[in-house]
Amino acid sequence: MRRARPRQRAVVAAAGATALAAAVVMSATAGGSAVAAPAAKVPQTKAVPAITGHSLARNVGSPLSIEQCQAKWKINCYTPLQYRQAYDLNPLYRAGVTGKGRTIVIVDSFGSPTVQHDLDVYSKQFGMKSTKVDVVKWGKVPPFDPKNSDMTGWAGETTLDVEMAHAIAPDAKIVLVETAVAETEGVTGLPEMMSAEKSMIDHGIGDVITQSFGATENTFPGFDKGDFSSIDNLRYAFKDAAKHNVTVLASSGDGGATDSTADGNGYYPYQVNSWPSSDPLVTSVGGTQLHLNDKGQRTAPDSVYNDNGAGGGGQSHVFSRPSFQNGVKNVVGTRRGTPDISMSAAVNGGAWVYSSFDPTAVGWDVNGGTSEASPLFSGIVALADQVAGHRVGDIHTALYSLEKKSPYYSGIVDVKDGTNNSYQGVTGYTAVKGYDMATGVGTVDAARFVPALAWESWKRH
Repeated sequence: MRRARPRQRAVVAAAGATALAAAVVMSATAGGSAVAAPAAKVPQTKAVPAITGHSLARNVGSPLSIEQCQAKWKINCYTPLQYRQAYDLNPLYRAGVTGKGRTIVIVDSFGSPTVQHDLDVYSKQFGMKSTKVDVVKWGKVPPFDPKNSDMTGWAGETTLDVEMAHAIAPDAKIVLVETAVAETEGVTGLPEMMSAEKSMIDHGIGDVITQSFGATENTFPGFDKGDFSSIDNLRYAFKDAAKHNVTVLASSGDGGATDSTADGNGYYPYQVNSWPSSDPLVTSVGGTQLHLNDKGQRTAPDSVYNDNGAGGGGQSHVFSRPSFQNGVKNVVGTRRGTPDISMSAAVNGGAWVYSSFDPTAVGWDVNGGTSEASPLFSGIVALADQVAGHRVGDIHTALYSLEKKSPYYSGIVDVKDGTNNSYQGVTGYTAVKGYDMATGVGTVDAARFVPALAWESWKRH
């Protein structure tokens, strides 16, 4: 079996105020992977964040400029203000479109005990107002132990998710659902997450759900025999979301066209995909690399995220092509293809994040990975919900319809620079004109995309 993991989080850690060490950390691909040591006669698995990576720098007390990041780590590092410029969000804010009245649900194991404080510090640093994070503990969440790497890995994911969602939709309400993951018989981690999501949906909590976790399809029990019931039995939350018009998002993963093996220590030597990103009821959010100046203006078109990980994408081996992808069947073939759309995820162009859950590393990090992309896009959906005056719901049909229209109207920005998501020796997909399995339909110009998405949902209603 396998463990659900947060999507890869590449991190340049910047804490405290001492030396010059810092870190680029890759938290294993969520969409990827699994572990699971069989226990007794019953397979067991544990949802944990697997953190791997390289130490590049540490102990920086405050966010640095792009020039300083280049000098220290040879990467670009971006603030939420630069993201807002890059994604053309400021015209929406000036018009009062800030996510007000809408709710983003974030689901993470264990959560972070300092998430509210950290969001407050993050917001103040960049001159943004903060917002209250409503924490829902699902199950008996154990006390936070900063020496437990599982917990600190998930706390880092939690921090990233909350701060990225808030950066895009500053007035949206954030509900953080912390699940209690423990060793039990059978598949552990994902069922708790799915039951938590269904409960939120049934109680009318949340307009959009963002998931920065997952597992390689191949690692689910029965996959090798063509029995996909272990995945199908987990889909009830997504079916419930569809009934209640709740938008569900998931990171596409950070293993390019491959993903993690069941032990979490390697990658499949051929193309694979991961769930829940591959689920046709979920909008799969892939990764791009932004090229920005200090003002947040593009110095070059967006590329495919492919550094310290690569944007997940490819054909599902579980799900056949859904009707909303019939228009791109020449690309996806007979299978469900991912991603659907993409946002910033590259480490070279990562986001500044503040955290204090680990008392030995309080301060600023630069984060990348599609763990970043999904919560960023959840903010975009919350803005569209506000404009529409109701939940936009499942956005697949709207996305693929808008992709065929003029970018001036649709706000969809094609990523077509010829870069690719090949990774770990497995050939991936190239960003070309139109839909591709490197970045989906592309990325967004929010000032155009948000009203266009709202209009598409009005037409359906």
